[in-house]
Amino acid sequence: MAEWPVWLPTAPPSLAEYLSWNPQPIPLLPMVAVLSGALYLAGAVRLWRRGTRWSVVRTLSFLSGCAALAVVMGAGIEGYGFSMFSVFMFQQLTLMMAVPPLLVYGSPGTLLLRATPRTGLGRPVLAAALGALRSRWARIALHPVVAVPLFLVSFYGLYFSSAADVLLSSWVGHNALEVVFLLSGILFTVPIMSRDPLPVHQPQWGRLLDLFAEMPLHAFFGVIVMMSPQPLVDWFRAPPQWGVDPLADQGVAGGLAWSYGELPSLLIVLLLLVRWQREDTRRDRLADARADVVGTPDLDAYNDYLDMLGRRREQR
Repeated sequence: MAEWPVWLPTAPPSLAEYLSWNPQPIPLLPMVAVLSGALYLAGAVRLWRRGTRWSVVRTLSFLSGCAALAVVMGAGIEGYGFSMFSVFMFQQLTLMMAVPPLLVYGSPGTLLLRATPRTGLGRPVLAAALGALRSRWARIALHPVVAVPLFLVSFYGLYFSSAADVLLSSWVGHNALEVVFLLSGILFTVPIMSRDPLPVHQPQWGRLLDLFAEMPLHAFFGVIVMMSPQPLVDWFRAPPQWGVDPLADQGVAGGLAWSYGELPSLLIVLLLLVRWQREDTRRDRLADARADVVGTPDLDAYNDYLDMLGRRREQR
């Protein structure tokens, strides 16, 4: 990677070294995280000053996602990810499974539509946002037929082919993979969790079905990696002389894919079940309130029909 300025650690890996603030000379994703967090916070503050309600929990969720993205891509862990399979796998799982739910739960699309001014420069911004949300490309990109194959390619297609060695050997390829991991995680999470005005909204059972279809993918991948008798990726075959065994490090990577990758999915399942229960409760309350006002014509007609049958039977 001599063609690009890259910071590579010299000290042996440790928790302190992983978390030490050592951004790369070109911190692409950390800059995206800081800019996104600043814009989101500016929009939330604008609504609060205007007296419009905006959830503090959603704000904290989005800012937490930005902070996690900045740390995982800007701290020392990024430097170790150039040489160690386990560290790179942790980054991949964080970008695909942990950061997207935090960002999506913050409902950035709704905040954009509410906080952007309707005049001046805000008008073309709103027009572009609404046009993107209603476009055919957004409908295609957010479809499970696109999101699930992206997960398959990000794990099986990448590591069980020569693509990983080719991409990881250059700065551009390494950073391109990290961007793809983040985007694929967002594209998968948005249809499942988002409350933003999407072109298509799936029912709760459809969201759970998509999630259950994805969960075994990285778990099975992790088992394969742990059981492999030889290094899968030549790029990680010879890590720096820190006393790191490539096969043991690969086993840690597989264990992360099997365990760490499942935890966010389980939390999302719990969130969807809670939302489903709340929607059913709200629907029942609305139906009861409407029945108190206008009655239940269908039920009344059915009861009248049963009464008529009973009277006929008595006459006979």
